Amino acid sequence: MSMTTLELLSAAAAGAPGAPPAWVQFLPFIAVGVIFWFLILRPQMRQQKEQKAKIAGIKKGDQVLTAGGLLGKVLKVDEHYAELELGPNVKVKALKSTISDVIPPTGSAPAND
Repeated sequence: MSMTTLELLSAAAAGAPGAPPAWVQFLPFIAVGVIFWFLILRPQMRQQKEQKAKIAGIKKGDQVLTAGGLLGKVLKVDEHYAELELGPNVKVKALKSTISDVIPPTGSAPAND
């Protein structure tokens, strides 16, 4: 009787015949990670790179929008700061990292007018 019990235990420890290998259980987690990378992380990193390049390209005379919603004209730019003119005789020194967008100049009328 003890011999058959040992045989049963050794057969159970060896694994059931036809069972998939253990690494197959991790495939769904790996697939979710890959999907997360391509749909969320990669586009976000690209967007951050574009924003950083836009802020680095600010020059005197550009119109910018700050994160606080202020619209101003750039008077002077250095490594970390930008001096903005918000109105006549209203000058503000702002961190370049708080500038959210560069507004394109409106030199000509739209084509559909």
